[in-house]
Amino acid sequence: MIDALLTVPLALIGAKALWLTYLWLGSAIAASWISNRKGYGEKPGLAAGLLLSAVGVIVWLAVPGREDARWTGWIPSRSRDDAA
Repeated sequence: MIDALLTVPLALIGAKALWLTYLWLGSAIAASWISNRKGYGEKPGLAAGLLLSAVGVIVWLAVPGREDARWTGWIPSRSRDDAA
């Protein structure tokens, strides 16, 4: 009797947790990529993405890029040196 009551809610929580984990990891990847393109390296973006989740991506979009960065604006463009 108890097994039947616990099986359904745990299965529903599991599916939701899987999607939230995908969101968490995806935001960490995106924040790491943005911070690297802006010239700060991957580690600060990875830390922000892991600690702040989706807010970390928004934070790194607001941070200004360094002068020697590959970030050219809100929509990054690929240049010839990126392909190598």
